[in-house]
Amino acid sequence: MVMMMMNSTQVLYFTLSAYFDTGVLKYLYFIIVMSLYVLIVCSNLLLIVVICMNRSLHEPMYLFLCSLFVNELVGSTGLFPFLLVQILSDIHTVSAPFCFLQIFFVYSYVCVEFLNLAIMSYDRYLAICYPLQYNTRMTFNKVAMLIGVTWLFPFFAILVLVSLSAPLQLCGNIIDKVYCGNYSIVKLACSDTRVNNIYGLLYTVISIIVPLILIFYTYIKILKVCFSGCKQTRQKAVSTCTPHLASLLNFSFGSFFQI
Repeated sequence: MVMMMMNSTQVLYFTLSAYFDTGVLKYLYFIIVMSLYVLIVCSNLLLIVVICMNRSLHEPMYLFLCSLFVNELVGSTGLFPFLLVQILSDIHTVSAPFCFLQIFFVYSYVCVEFLNLAIMSYDRYLAICYPLQYNTRMTFNKVAMLIGVTWLFPFFAILVLVSLSAPLQLCGNIIDKVYCGNYSIVKLACSDTRVNNIYGLLYTVISIIVPLILIFYTYIKILKVCFSGCKQTRQKAVSTCTPHLASLLNFSFGSFFQI
């Protein structure tokens, strides 16, 4: 499969042109990125262990959070080790098969993150707007099904995305980023990319736009309940939504710097 990728694209490697010579400062950047990566891995592993070991946390919200923490490990591992190697390297190139592999992991991470955050907002919506029906609506089987969809859909969606991009005939091999991006490769194509563009648009709508609409919708409903309820209701809403809001802000903050 690796050889097929290289032959079909007729490109053996890509050059990442967003890097520039930083001299001795590259060691400082390496330490900063390495420290951030270690912090992400250790903190998420600790949270996963705490949730798994503490039976009182085996509730839907914390199970969704656990899924989110696992995804953070996958996403950071798909990006940070590669960045660390590139920071110390003098020649910023990456083989075509590895480039597509990184696209798969990074894009899967983003898709899983959006879907997971949308499901968590739906869970908070049920807990606050329908508290008496919450246990019957959010059963263990439903939680397992939602988590399964959150992981399986991105896997197959990104697999199709990469399968459409890998056979493209490319006119160049320079990517203006510090990591591999699918759209950056599609822009290099000499062949017809209409199928790639249509699928990319559908993928964006389903994996990003739809989850964002669901998040906004559920929080509008939650805010209506808060404003129409008593002070105790508002305090309960804030306490139950805090983990989700923290995760949402954390992901938004990270995405801002990634872009």
